[in-house]
Amino acid sequence: MKLYSQEEALENLLGAKGTKLRDEYESNVEEFLIGESIKKARLANHLTQEQLGEMIGVHKAQICKIENGSNLTIKTIAKIFKAMSIKAELHLDGIGKVMLN
Repeated sequence: MKLYSQEEALENLLGAKGTKLRDEYESNVEEFLIGESIKKARLANHLTQEQLGEMIGVHKAQICKIENGSNLTIKTIAKIFKAMSIKAELHLDGIGKVMLN
């Protein structure tokens, strides 16, 4: 039985980096991880989804979607970070750092 590295498994199943299916997969994983991080921060701040939603002007259902990795925009992420006093920087190739709060 041959063991595959994560990269080999992804290439065999989804294709090389830069292909449509692989890019979609990696984007979904990144969005999921951001959503999970937001959820952990919300819980650490002892906030319900409804309370966080009120802080940024959206319904509880929207917070649920965000925490599940859907409907993520930089603007919404920045609002959430600001509401919870989370300092964050976004690093953009060729542009540099952008503060999100």
